[in-house]
Amino acid sequence: MRAVDSNGQYSKIDKNTILTGTINAKTDIRIDGTLDGHLITTGKVIIGKDAQVKGKLFCENADIEGVFNGELTASGILNLKKGSNVEGKVHIQKLIVESGATFNANCAMHSEQDGVKKLNNINEEKKAKKVANIL
Repeated sequence: MRAVDSNGQYSKIDKNTILTGTINAKTDIRIDGTLDGHLITTGKVIIGKDAQVKGKLFCENADIEGVFNGELTASGILNLKKGSNVEGKVHIQKLIVESGATFNANCAMHSEQDGVKKLNNINEEKKAKKVANIL
């Protein structure tokens, strides 16, 4: 599963921004501020060194430099950078941990196909809810 081609552009939550709620995207997203809620994207998520994220995160790949607390599902790679702090539940295909990263999470590994299926199922559930709300 690939994100929509955005010519190298990505959505960004600035470090002076606090967001509460749900984000649904088809592009890469960089978070430098605070997010309390759910983030669902078919792209990559980058959590910057000053970022605080609490909630559920579903994505293709994730690079974390800041703090994440919650449930993270990545169909591909989770990359923990030096200084990052991850707590909660993690479901990933591959894990890369740099020296100096803190990883206190229940981790389950899956195959590439299972990760893509899970991300597709989330997108299908989202579409079904939209249809139900219209009816």
